Amino acid sequence: MLNYIFIIISAAIFLAVIRMLKGPTAADRIVALDTITTIISSLLVILALFLKNNIYLDISFVFAALSFTGVVVIARYLEGRA
Repeated sequence: MLNYIFIIISAAIFLAVIRMLKGPTAADRIVALDTITTIISSLLVILALFLKNNIYLDISFVFAALSFTGVVVIARYLEGRA
């Protein structure tokens, strides 16, 4: 079961990376990057569930907060209010 989950998550990350590389605008690339970080955060939560180790949940929360902050900073920069 865990193998199928990893295959689906890997396919989702692969598709998001393609969108990030191919995106016609910078906003599309930022959204794809945010999607990738969200998928990775969900992967950490799934690992915490299957491995029964709560440290992955803490790492996931910190990673999600830092990625959100990064996306907001990049969006503000692109908007011109830096």
